[in-house]
Amino acid sequence: MNNNVLKTSAVLLTLSMALTTGSVLAKTAPASSVQHSVTSAGQQAFTIEINGTALTDTGYQLLGGKEPLVPLRAMAEALGFKLEWNSKTKSVELSQGNIFTTVKTGEDRYVINRMYTPLGTAPVLKGDKLYVPASFVSEVLHQSVSVKGASILIQTNIQDQEAVIDTGVITSVYQSESGKYNSVQIQGAGTDGIILTVGPDTVFKSADGGTLAFTDLHIGMTVQAAHSMISTFSLPPQTPTYSITVLDQKKQANLLGTAGIVEEVLKDADGSVSFRLKGDPLTEPSQSEIVLRLAADTEVVNGKGEAIESSSLVKGAKVIGFYTPMMTKSLPPIGTAVKIVVQPTQP
Repeated sequence: MNNNVLKTSAVLLTLSMALTTGSVLAKTAPASSVQHSVTSAGQQAFTIEINGTALTDTGYQLLGGKEPLVPLRAMAEALGFKLEWNSKTKSVELSQGNIFTTVKTGEDRYVINRMYTPLGTAPVLKGDKLYVPASFVSEVLHQSVSVKGASILIQTNIQDQEAVIDTGVITSVYQSESGKYNSVQIQGAGTDGIILTVGPDTVFKSADGGTLAFTDLHIGMTVQAAHSMISTFSLPPQTPTYSITVLDQKKQANLLGTAGIVEEVLKDADGSVSFRLKGDPLTEPSQSEIVLRLAADTEVVNGKGEAIESSSLVKGAKVIGFYTPMMTKSLPPIGTAVKIVVQPTQP
């Protein structure tokens, strides 16, 4: 949501309250909205509409507050979200499809895909209702929000139903204990690439249409993902994912991986090529430094999983190497590359 809209509306509202009476403010609400009132001294009530339908519950804003607050349960349930209240921690878990988040009373830290995101306003518990800032609806739940006078208008984000198609090689597979926050990373490692968050509605399949499960995914696989147009501003960005299709015809599990820089390229007398890779291991058994031999069936691809010439493997190249656990006991160990991803270097 455009934060400037909220800030501007809040300023105009404050000035209006200083110069007018509550009856004048009531006239700014759409005819379809429920009537609002001042909840208590220093607070202004806001009517709430979702897709043109008024909620019985209202929101409010403290004088001088950054933005209006909305009742979490009434708003989220009207949008189709499921809520679970934890009375011990005074927190709520929300879920819908591939969107998961946690809201905790008094903490300006909204959990989005395992990352904390501040909005500038902490949730407030009033009586038996938890209130969150209006920006929560857009920034966390990915719906459209606007504040007009003393009304908060929420529209289901139709654009989010459209999917973005991305391809890439998996560099990380994360499975949470609860199974609610599973994800895979493609198109890079570390802060590079994109993290695909998956949920109970995410479809996993093979290129021939066969059904797969999340547990069938592993690093080194080339996949095609259909995901939301909306992503977080983190590095790497994270986005809800509708489907993941494994494109590899040959599936090889238990691969290891190293993301780093080619330190040296070696050519034997028989024409065979190997290179020394130094960087960050992608899994616990993976190596920080390894010499990888190129075999006849070694795949050399770009960040999107498209085949490229092996001549791009030069000293200084940024690559991700995938290999089997069969390695020599030398230092560094020597193994055979199954797949090499050559990443673009910064200009």
